[in-house]
Amino acid sequence: MWTMIVERLWFFRYVHAKNLAAINEEWSSRRETSSWNALRVRRQLISGISLAVNRYVRIIQALMALLPLLGLLGTVTGMIQIFNVVAVAGTTNARLMAAGVSAATIPTMAGLVAALSGFWFAVYFRKRARLEVQKAGELLAIESECGEGA
Repeated sequence: MWTMIVERLWFFRYVHAKNLAAINEEWSSRRETSSWNALRVRRQLISGISLAVNRYVRIIQALMALLPLLGLLGTVTGMIQIFNVVAVAGTTNARLMAAGVSAATIPTMAGLVAALSGFWFAVYFRKRARLEVQKAGELLAIESECGEGA
């Protein structure tokens, strides 16, 4: 998850501006920008930007949902360790039981911390993607409004 988050930060910081400049150059080099064909080209350019800015966002969101579950898997293994200690040594060995409790809580905490930290970035990337697609739409100006819902 963190690899994808770092990649998205890199993309928005260094790559996206070049992509916007390239589509702006392509759109500006057109002779006309109000025909049906031109509007379809505009829609295709905006779609390409939308795909680029939304890349990995869904995967980050899915990982956010899975990480706490993986933490719970660690909880289950820790509880099995506690039950094993109780079966072998009884309830008198508190030190071994504490090790099992530790083994049960640390993975759960790690899963929750990873999911919560990923949550902030997922929300940020979703908002940023929406704003960048809107900016791309405004960047590709249309000479007249004929043909697109007018």
